[in-house]
Amino acid sequence: MAGDQGKPLTLREHLNEFRKRLVIVLLSMTLGTAVAFIFHRRIIGILTESVHDILSGGNASLVYTQLTETLGVSMKVSLMGGFVLALPVVFYQIVMFVSPGLTTRERRYLLMFMPAVVITFTLGVLFGYFVLLPPALRFLLTFDADIATPMIRIGNYINVVTRLLFWLGVVFEIPIVIFLLAKLRLVSYKKLARGRRLAVIFAFILGAMITPTFDPINQTLVAVPIFLLYESGIWLAWVARRKEKN
Repeated sequence: MAGDQGKPLTLREHLNEFRKRLVIVLLSMTLGTAVAFIFHRRIIGILTESVHDILSGGNASLVYTQLTETLGVSMKVSLMGGFVLALPVVFYQIVMFVSPGLTTRERRYLLMFMPAVVITFTLGVLFGYFVLLPPALRFLLTFDADIATPMIRIGNYINVVTRLLFWLGVVFEIPIVIFLLAKLRLVSYKKLARGRRLAVIFAFILGAMITPTFDPINQTLVAVPIFLLYESGIWLAWVARRKEKN
């Protein structure tokens, strides 16, 4: 890896650069967490809106069973919100750290895709919240509902929901990552097209891992979009290298 003047960096210079970027990332996440904490009650209200709509019919509500549980939930939501708010800064610092080892064209591609990374992550979160979460909750809370009355711990609920939304945000990055790899000539659309069968299997495995339920309907709701994202990634890979013969 070389410096700004083309001179290779020493190990100490690498470590100093890494420390500087890490400090900026931590400061941005701290600031984002502080902002999210100010609005944490509103965020929790948004995250629990769907489950309250379902539980209200049975005169039930979310509960907590540990003295520090609500405090832990507030901090978890604030930390996750802080990470999301700091995501552009985190990505930019990663690009700048690895940029001395990249060509000007590769560096330009990475910087150009920063807005797309944020947008696709947001789309994944919105898909999880509006499309997947309501039927998943309804299935979990109405399955054999005559056997027992649900008393859902808010800590368990927030853990499930935040994990679901976060990983859906990550999964929605697939087309952008594929397009970027194609631009950098690390993958080709022909090889990706030949891997469709494996992509289907991988999509259902991811669907089973991400979905909090065990029913095939909700798992399919995740697996199908993942495969469609892979297909769109193949098309974007073709667009990225359509002028090349191979």
